[in-house]
Amino acid sequence: MPALSRADEVFIRQTVMTFMANHSVPCVSIALTDHGRLVFARGYGVADPATGQAVGTGHLFRIASLSKPITATTVFKLIEANQLNLSDRVFGGDGILGTKFGTQPYGAGIDQITIKHLLEHTSGWPQAEDPMFTHLDLSQAELIDGMIDHVPLAHAPGTTFDYLNFGYLVLGRVIEEVTGLSYENAVRQHVLGPCGIVDMHIGGDTLAERRANEVVYTSQSTWNPYAIRVSRMDAHGGWIASPTDLMRFLVSVDGFASKPDILKPSSIATMSTPTTALTAGGAPPGYAKGWATNTVGNRWHTGDIPGSTAILVRTASEYGWAVVCNSRNDAQLDRMRTDLDNLMWTVTRRIAHWPPLDLF
Repeated sequence: MPALSRADEVFIRQTVMTFMANHSVPCVSIALTDHGRLVFARGYGVADPATGQAVGTGHLFRIASLSKPITATTVFKLIEANQLNLSDRVFGGDGILGTKFGTQPYGAGIDQITIKHLLEHTSGWPQAEDPMFTHLDLSQAELIDGMIDHVPLAHAPGTTFDYLNFGYLVLGRVIEEVTGLSYENAVRQHVLGPCGIVDMHIGGDTLAERRANEVVYTSQSTWNPYAIRVSRMDAHGGWIASPTDLMRFLVSVDGFASKPDILKPSSIATMSTPTTALTAGGAPPGYAKGWATNTVGNRWHTGDIPGSTAILVRTASEYGWAVVCNSRNDAQLDRMRTDLDNLMWTVTRRIAHWPPLDLF
């Protein structure tokens, strides 16, 4: 079969290995599409540093906030099925979740929060009060009760962007309420199945719950990757996946004609439209509904939690890629995020022509 030149393979390996060395990452796995075709999939390094097992393209990684585009796509599938609307209120007498969470009467504005507000991180709850990495003894329901009862909105819903993992936790419960299924099974039925994905799961919390083909996560701080309640993060950060399956998802919602999409063009356009709300500092956030966006037409999401880092990118020139790592450089996290973003841009700017094959 046609293949990359040796020089191109060496360039990619050197670029990846430099990133790994700079950030003490045991392994990186990559998948790249060109106009809907999977043209490159490689793993570099070791999936389990204790055993030296090499990482393969089928290994699963925690993808953290790359879970948000998956949740957003599920919401839009339910909108297309006339089971939800962006304008639907979430809490209160006429809300999707009614009054099953929290104590009546609700604080000011809580019964005005809509599906759109949660998707766009404009619910009004402040990021500083995001409970998803604290209160590890509480269930999802107890977290929602606590936010409603004890955390007042800092802004009127829809007026201010403030990135909030908790909002997507609530969307997971909305999906369950509307479908009658667990969040995981609803996503399988409405999104993963239509994308042809069979090996994505909500991750386990502990090392003992690690799947047979899942990498081992390495800490670079006092954070323990196996004590952070990943399963509780489900709709905002709980999925584990291989890069190849992430690309199966991406090419199914990219809005390009190269592969059939699972959403209507109008849904993809709405999902990709940036919020009109500004940050508290008055800047446009460049965030749509489950995706970061820019004026060029690129769409992406990053994600990291202790022990793992990931990025998913769809470019206006019809490249797409997923890069996942089994560690996180907590001491230089901003630098790592920048370097991870630059990694495949460096590769695709060097390699203009990819083999005429499709590895899907």
